[in-house]
Amino acid sequence: MTYRNLGRTGVQVSPICLGAMNFGGPTSEQDSVRIVDAAVDGGINFIDTANVYNAGESERIVGQALKQNGRRDQVVLATKAHGVMGPGPNDQGNSRYHLMRACEDSLRRLGTDHIDLYQIHRPSLEIPQDETLRALDDLVRSGKVRYIGCSTHPAWMVMEALMISERLGIARYISEQPPYNLLDRRIENELVPLARRYGMALLPWSPLAGGILAGRYNDSEGAPEGSRLERSGGESPFGQRVSRRGVEVARALAPLAQQRGLTQSQFALLWCKDQPGVTSPIIGPRTMEQLDDALQVLEMRLADQDRARLDELVGPGNAVSDFHNSNNWMRARIAE
Repeated sequence: MTYRNLGRTGVQVSPICLGAMNFGGPTSEQDSVRIVDAAVDGGINFIDTANVYNAGESERIVGQALKQNGRRDQVVLATKAHGVMGPGPNDQGNSRYHLMRACEDSLRRLGTDHIDLYQIHRPSLEIPQDETLRALDDLVRSGKVRYIGCSTHPAWMVMEALMISERLGIARYISEQPPYNLLDRRIENELVPLARRYGMALLPWSPLAGGILAGRYNDSEGAPEGSRLERSGGESPFGQRVSRRGVEVARALAPLAQQRGLTQSQFALLWCKDQPGVTSPIIGPRTMEQLDDALQVLEMRLADQDRARLDELVGPGNAVSDFHNSNNWMRARIAE
Protein backbone atom coordinates (compact mmCIF):
# COMPACT_ATOMS: atom_id res chain seq x y z
CA MET A 1 0.00 0.00 0.00
CA THR A 2 1.21 3.48 -0.86
CA TYR A 3 0.82 5.99 1.95
CA ARG A 4 0.16 9.66 1.18
CA ASN A 5 1.52 12.94 2.51
CA LEU A 6 -0.81 14.73 4.90
CA GLY A 7 -0.75 18.02 3.05
CA ARG A 8 2.73 19.46 2.90
CA THR A 9 3.77 18.11 6.30
CA GLY A 10 5.51 14.94 5.18
CA VAL A 11 3.42 12.90 7.65
CA GLN A 12 2.41 9.67 5.95
CA VAL A 13 -1.21 8.54 6.23
CA SER A 14 -3.16 5.67 4.76
CA PRO A 15 -5.28 6.47 1.67
CA ILE A 16 -8.39 5.69 3.73
CA CYS A 17 -9.09 7.17 7.18
CA LEU A 18 -11.15 5.41 9.85
CA GLY A 19 -13.98 7.66 11.02
CA ALA A 20 -15.37 7.02 14.49
CA MET A 21 -18.73 8.79 14.34
CA ASN A 22 -20.66 5.56 14.99
CA PHE A 23 -18.60 4.52 18.02
CA GLY A 24 -20.66 4.56 21.18
CA GLY A 25 -23.94 4.53 19.24
CA PRO A 26 -25.06 2.75 17.13
CA THR A 27 -21.84 0.68 17.32
CA SER A 28 -21.17 -0.75 20.77
CA GLU A 29 -17.90 -0.13 22.59
CA GLN A 30 -16.83 -3.75 22.19
CA ASP A 31 -17.48 -3.76 18.45
CA SER A 32 -15.86 -0.33 18.08
CA VAL A 33 -12.64 -1.56 19.70
CA ARG A 34 -12.64 -4.57 17.38
CA ILE A 35 -13.05 -2.26 14.37
CA VAL A 36 -10.13 -0.09 15.48
CA ASP A 37 -7.90 -3.14 15.91
CA ALA A 38 -8.88 -4.60 12.54
CA ALA A 39 -8.42 -1.28 10.77
CA VAL A 40 -4.88 -0.84 12.11
CA ASP A 41 -4.09 -4.49 11.33
CA GLY A 42 -5.33 -3.83 7.79
CA GLY A 43 -2.96 -0.91 7.23
CA ILE A 44 -5.01 2.12 8.27
CA ASN A 45 -2.92 4.48 10.41
CA PHE A 46 -5.28 7.46 10.41
CA ILE A 47 -8.29 7.77 12.76
CA ASP A 48 -10.71 10.71 12.88
CA THR A 49 -13.26 11.52 15.57
CA ALA A 50 -14.84 14.63 17.14
CA ASN A 51 -15.85 15.78 20.60
CA VAL A 52 -19.55 15.95 19.66
CA TYR A 53 -19.75 12.37 18.38
CA ASN A 54 -22.07 10.66 20.82
CA ALA A 55 -21.40 13.31 23.48
CA GLY A 56 -17.72 12.44 23.78
CA GLU A 57 -18.16 8.67 23.85
CA SER A 58 -16.50 8.26 20.45
CA GLU A 59 -13.32 9.97 21.67
CA ARG A 60 -13.31 7.94 24.87
CA ILE A 61 -13.70 4.65 23.00
CA VAL A 62 -10.99 5.50 20.46
CA GLY A 63 -8.65 6.37 23.31
CA GLN A 64 -9.49 3.16 25.14
CA ALA A 65 -8.95 1.07 22.00
CA LEU A 66 -5.51 2.59 21.39
CA LYS A 67 -4.58 2.12 25.04
CA GLN A 68 -5.58 -1.55 24.95
CA ASN A 69 -3.75 -2.36 21.72
CA GLY A 70 -0.72 -0.20 22.54
CA ARG A 71 -0.74 1.43 19.11
CA ARG A 72 -1.26 5.08 19.93
CA ASP A 73 2.15 6.02 18.52
CA GLN A 74 1.43 4.14 15.27
CA VAL A 75 -1.69 6.18 14.55
CA VAL A 76 -2.23 9.72 13.29
CA LEU A 77 -5.07 10.73 15.62
CA ALA A 78 -7.45 13.49 14.58
CA THR A 79 -10.37 15.08 16.37
CA LYS A 80 -12.51 18.20 16.05
CA ALA A 81 -14.08 20.99 18.10
CA HIS A 82 -16.84 23.55 17.50
CA GLY A 83 -20.17 21.92 18.34
CA VAL A 84 -22.31 22.20 21.45
CA MET A 85 -20.75 20.42 24.44
CA GLY A 86 -22.76 21.93 27.28
CA PRO A 87 -25.66 24.23 28.20
CA GLY A 88 -23.73 27.49 28.46
CA PRO A 89 -23.30 30.08 25.69
CA ASN A 90 -19.53 29.45 25.65
CA ASP A 91 -19.79 25.66 25.43
CA GLN A 92 -19.55 25.81 21.64
CA GLY A 93 -17.99 27.75 18.78
CA ASN A 94 -14.50 28.78 17.72
CA SER A 95 -13.53 31.29 20.40
CA ARG A 96 -10.28 30.99 22.33
CA TYR A 97 -12.37 30.54 25.48
CA HIS A 98 -14.10 27.45 24.12
CA LEU A 99 -11.26 25.88 22.14
CA MET A 100 -8.76 25.86 25.02
CA ARG A 101 -11.17 23.98 27.24
CA ALA A 102 -12.44 21.75 24.43
CA CYS A 103 -8.89 20.65 23.65
CA GLU A 104 -8.20 19.74 27.29
CA ASP A 105 -11.44 17.77 27.44
CA SER A 106 -10.59 15.89 24.22
CA LEU A 107 -7.10 15.04 25.48
CA ARG A 108 -8.64 13.63 28.65
CA ARG A 109 -11.22 11.53 26.81
CA LEU A 110 -8.66 10.27 24.28
CA GLY A 111 -6.20 9.40 27.05
CA THR A 112 -3.29 11.03 25.25
CA ASP A 113 -0.93 13.96 25.81
CA HIS A 114 -1.29 15.31 22.27
CA ILE A 115 -3.64 15.40 19.29
CA ASP A 116 -1.97 14.91 15.92
CA LEU A 117 -4.56 16.84 13.90
CA TYR A 118 -6.94 19.23 15.67
CA GLN A 119 -9.69 20.50 13.38
CA ILE A 120 -12.32 23.22 13.52
CA HIS A 121 -15.51 21.24 12.85
CA ARG A 122 -17.49 24.10 11.31
CA PRO A 123 -16.77 27.78 10.64
CA SER A 124 -18.03 30.54 12.93
CA LEU A 125 -18.98 33.39 10.65
CA GLU A 126 -19.31 35.81 13.56
CA ILE A 127 -15.84 35.19 15.08
CA PRO A 128 -12.78 36.66 13.34
CA GLN A 129 -10.53 33.85 12.20
CA ASP A 130 -7.45 35.43 13.73
CA GLU A 131 -8.84 34.68 17.22
CA THR A 132 -9.39 31.05 16.33
CA LEU A 133 -6.01 30.67 14.63
CA ARG A 134 -4.09 32.35 17.46
CA ALA A 135 -5.70 29.95 19.94
CA LEU A 136 -4.81 26.97 17.75
CA ASP A 137 -1.27 28.26 17.37
CA ASP A 138 -0.92 28.41 21.16
CA LEU A 139 -2.07 24.79 21.37
CA VAL A 140 0.57 23.82 18.80
CA ARG A 141 3.31 25.74 20.60
CA SER A 142 2.34 24.12 23.90
CA GLY A 143 2.79 20.64 22.38
CA LYS A 144 -0.82 19.62 22.92
CA VAL A 145 -1.53 19.70 19.18
CA ARG A 146 0.80 18.76 16.32
CA TYR A 147 -1.13 20.15 13.32
CA ILE A 148 -4.37 22.03 12.72
CA GLY A 149 -7.06 21.75 10.07
CA CYS A 150 -10.65 22.70 9.32
CA SER A 151 -13.83 20.96 8.24
CA THR A 152 -16.71 21.96 5.98
CA HIS A 153 -15.42 25.51 5.46
CA PRO A 154 -16.13 27.54 2.32
CA ALA A 155 -13.12 27.94 0.06
CA TRP A 156 -12.92 31.68 0.72
CA MET A 157 -12.59 31.12 4.48
CA VAL A 158 -9.88 28.50 3.95
CA MET A 159 -7.97 30.98 1.79
CA GLU A 160 -8.48 33.74 4.35
CA ALA A 161 -7.18 31.48 7.11
CA LEU A 162 -4.05 30.64 5.12
CA MET A 163 -3.34 34.32 4.53
CA ILE A 164 -3.92 35.23 8.20
CA SER A 165 -1.47 32.53 9.27
CA GLU A 166 1.04 33.73 6.71
CA ARG A 167 0.70 37.36 7.84
CA LEU A 168 0.94 36.59 11.55
CA GLY A 169 3.57 33.86 11.27
CA ILE A 170 1.45 31.31 13.12
CA ALA A 171 0.38 27.70 12.53
CA ARG A 172 -1.62 27.23 9.35
CA TYR A 173 -4.29 24.75 8.38
CA ILE A 174 -2.79 21.68 6.72
CA SER A 175 -6.10 20.09 5.80
CA GLU A 176 -9.77 20.61 5.06
CA GLN A 177 -12.45 17.97 5.63
CA PRO A 178 -15.32 18.56 3.18
CA PRO A 179 -18.35 16.50 2.18
CA TYR A 180 -17.45 14.83 -1.12
CA ASN A 181 -18.83 11.89 -3.05
CA LEU A 182 -20.15 11.07 -6.50
CA LEU A 183 -23.52 12.65 -5.66
CA ASP A 184 -22.10 16.01 -4.55
CA ARG A 185 -18.97 17.14 -6.43
CA ARG A 186 -19.25 20.88 -5.81
CA ILE A 187 -15.91 21.17 -4.00
CA GLU A 188 -14.24 20.55 -7.36
CA ASN A 189 -15.16 24.08 -8.44
CA GLU A 190 -13.09 26.03 -5.89
CA LEU A 191 -11.89 24.03 -2.88
CA VAL A 192 -10.01 21.30 -4.77
CA PRO A 193 -8.01 23.76 -6.93
CA LEU A 194 -7.24 25.83 -3.81
CA ALA A 195 -6.03 22.78 -1.86
CA ARG A 196 -3.85 21.59 -4.71
CA ARG A 197 -2.32 25.04 -5.19
CA TYR A 198 -1.47 25.53 -1.50
CA GLY A 199 -0.58 21.96 -0.55
CA MET A 200 -3.54 21.22 1.69
CA ALA A 201 -4.78 17.71 2.37
CA LEU A 202 -8.39 16.96 1.51
CA LEU A 203 -10.09 14.45 3.84
CA PRO A 204 -13.59 13.91 2.42
CA TRP A 205 -16.38 12.85 4.72
CA SER A 206 -19.31 10.72 3.54
CA PRO A 207 -17.54 9.22 0.48
CA LEU A 208 -20.34 6.63 0.25
CA ALA A 209 -23.01 9.33 0.57
CA GLY A 210 -24.17 7.88 3.87
CA GLY A 211 -24.86 4.50 2.26
CA ILE A 212 -26.81 5.83 -0.73
CA LEU A 213 -23.99 4.86 -3.10
CA ALA A 214 -23.78 1.46 -1.40
CA GLY A 215 -27.28 0.76 -2.73
CA ARG A 216 -28.99 0.80 0.66
CA TYR A 217 -31.87 3.06 -0.33
CA ASN A 218 -34.87 2.92 -2.62
CA ASP A 219 -36.91 6.09 -3.01
CA SER A 220 -40.15 4.08 -3.14
CA GLU A 221 -39.54 2.32 0.18
CA GLY A 222 -39.08 3.33 3.79
CA ALA A 223 -35.81 3.48 5.68
CA PRO A 224 -33.93 0.15 5.75
CA GLU A 225 -33.61 -1.42 9.19
CA GLY A 226 -30.51 -0.23 11.02
CA SER A 227 -29.80 2.47 8.43
CA ARG A 228 -28.76 6.02 9.17
CA LEU A 229 -32.06 7.21 7.69
CA GLU A 230 -33.98 5.08 10.19
CA ARG A 231 -31.97 6.60 13.06
CA SER A 232 -32.10 10.21 11.92
CA GLY A 233 -35.51 10.47 10.24
CA GLY A 234 -36.65 11.77 6.89
CA GLU A 235 -36.68 15.44 7.94
CA SER A 236 -33.08 15.40 9.17
CA PRO A 237 -30.24 16.82 7.04
CA PHE A 238 -29.32 13.27 6.06
CA GLY A 239 -32.93 12.39 5.27
CA GLN A 240 -33.05 15.29 2.84
CA ARG A 241 -30.00 13.88 1.04
CA VAL A 242 -31.77 10.68 0.09
CA SER A 243 -33.07 12.19 -3.14
CA ARG A 244 -34.70 10.54 -6.12
CA ARG A 245 -31.85 11.58 -8.39
CA GLY A 246 -29.26 10.32 -5.91
CA VAL A 247 -30.92 6.91 -5.72
CA GLU A 248 -31.00 6.78 -9.54
CA VAL A 249 -27.26 7.38 -9.71
CA ALA A 250 -26.68 4.65 -7.13
CA ARG A 251 -28.73 2.23 -9.22
CA ALA A 252 -26.70 3.09 -12.31
CA LEU A 253 -23.51 2.48 -10.33
CA ALA A 254 -24.51 -1.08 -9.44
CA PRO A 255 -23.93 -2.80 -12.84
CA LEU A 256 -20.68 -0.90 -13.37
CA ALA A 257 -19.35 -2.15 -10.05
CA GLN A 258 -20.54 -5.68 -10.75
CA GLN A 259 -18.71 -5.72 -14.10
CA ARG A 260 -15.47 -5.02 -12.23
CA GLY A 261 -16.06 -7.57 -9.49
CA LEU A 262 -16.60 -4.87 -6.86
CA THR A 263 -19.39 -4.00 -4.50
CA GLN A 264 -21.11 -0.65 -5.03
CA SER A 265 -19.56 0.71 -1.87
CA GLN A 266 -16.07 -0.33 -2.98
CA PHE A 267 -16.48 1.29 -6.38
CA ALA A 268 -17.79 4.54 -4.86
CA LEU A 269 -14.99 4.65 -2.27
CA LEU A 270 -12.36 3.89 -4.91
CA TRP A 271 -13.63 6.77 -7.04
CA CYS A 272 -13.38 9.19 -4.12
CA LYS A 273 -9.98 7.91 -2.96
CA ASP A 274 -8.41 8.41 -6.38
CA GLN A 275 -9.93 11.76 -7.31
CA PRO A 276 -7.36 14.53 -7.93
CA GLY A 277 -6.40 16.34 -4.73
CA VAL A 278 -7.89 13.80 -2.33
CA THR A 279 -5.60 12.56 0.43
CA SER A 280 -7.72 10.19 2.51
CA PRO A 281 -11.52 9.81 2.46
CA ILE A 282 -13.07 9.09 5.85
CA ILE A 283 -15.11 5.90 6.16
CA GLY A 284 -17.49 5.42 9.08
CA PRO A 285 -18.13 1.69 9.40
CA ARG A 286 -20.96 0.68 11.65
CA THR A 287 -20.06 -3.03 11.46
CA MET A 288 -16.99 -5.19 10.94
CA GLU A 289 -18.43 -6.29 7.61
CA GLN A 290 -18.49 -2.71 6.38
CA LEU A 291 -14.87 -2.23 7.43
CA ASP A 292 -13.78 -5.44 5.69
CA ASP A 293 -15.47 -4.24 2.51
CA ALA A 294 -13.58 -0.93 2.63
CA LEU A 295 -10.17 -2.37 3.49
CA GLN A 296 -10.04 -4.13 0.14
CA VAL A 297 -9.98 -0.72 -1.59
CA LEU A 298 -6.70 0.31 0.05
CA GLU A 299 -4.51 -1.16 -2.69
CA MET A 300 -6.88 -0.66 -5.64
CA ARG A 301 -6.44 1.96 -8.36
CA LEU A 302 -9.23 3.63 -10.34
CA ALA A 303 -8.94 3.10 -14.10
CA ASP A 304 -9.19 6.15 -16.35
CA GLN A 305 -12.08 4.62 -18.27
CA ASP A 306 -13.99 4.15 -15.02
CA ARG A 307 -13.42 7.78 -14.08
CA ALA A 308 -14.84 8.88 -17.42
CA ARG A 309 -17.83 6.56 -17.07
CA LEU A 310 -18.71 7.90 -13.63
CA ASP A 311 -18.36 11.47 -14.91
CA GLU A 312 -21.30 10.61 -17.16
CA LEU A 313 -23.46 9.85 -14.12
CA VAL A 314 -22.67 13.13 -12.33
CA GLY A 315 -20.54 15.67 -14.16
CA PRO A 316 -17.49 17.30 -12.56
CA GLY A 317 -18.40 20.09 -10.17
CA ASN A 318 -22.10 19.16 -10.15
CA ALA A 319 -24.43 17.59 -7.60
CA VAL A 320 -27.65 15.60 -7.45
CA SER A 321 -27.85 15.44 -3.65
CA ASP A 322 -27.09 18.14 -1.08
CA PHE A 323 -24.29 17.18 1.32
CA HIS A 324 -23.62 20.81 2.22
CA ASN A 325 -26.94 21.12 4.06
CA SER A 326 -25.28 20.71 7.45
CA ASN A 327 -23.46 24.04 7.29
CA ASN A 328 -24.66 27.62 7.73
CA TRP A 329 -22.94 29.22 4.75
CA MET A 330 -24.07 27.31 1.65
CA ARG A 331 -26.99 29.11 0.02
CA ALA A 332 -27.50 26.89 -3.04
CA ARG A 333 -29.73 23.87 -2.58
CA ILE A 334 -30.13 20.93 -4.93
CA ALA A 335 -33.54 20.75 -6.64
CA GLU A 336 -35.15 17.42 -7.41
